[in-house]
Amino acid sequence: MTIKYLGSGARMSQITVHSGTVYTAGQVASDATADAAGQTQQILKGLDRLLAEAGTDKSHLLSASIWVADMADFADMNSAWDNWVTPGRTPVRVCVEARLAKPEWKVEIMVIAALPE
Repeated sequence: MTIKYLGSGARMSQITVHSGTVYTAGQVASDATADAAGQTQQILKGLDRLLAEAGTDKSHLLSASIWVADMADFADMNSAWDNWVTPGRTPVRVCVEARLAKPEWKVEIMVIAALPE
């Protein structure tokens, strides 16, 4: 089976595709001055772009992993998430509180999606 690596650098790829499944790297906001909802919106817009680059979209999500730096931001992150996901096609999901790589980041999201048949 072939594995495709997209957006690759020396340390990691932004996307890998294998056997009809698309895996994204954890995504963070480009403007870390935004609040948790704003950072989440930026991340989700970036995920839309990555999924499209791989040949799929958010309606094919299988799984999402979400890290928030402070659970006080959980509701704000969820408001952006709930407006983004495809109704009736919500993936399995985990959300945990974790210290992120940079203190200004409030949210990080990684998704797994299927390629359309």
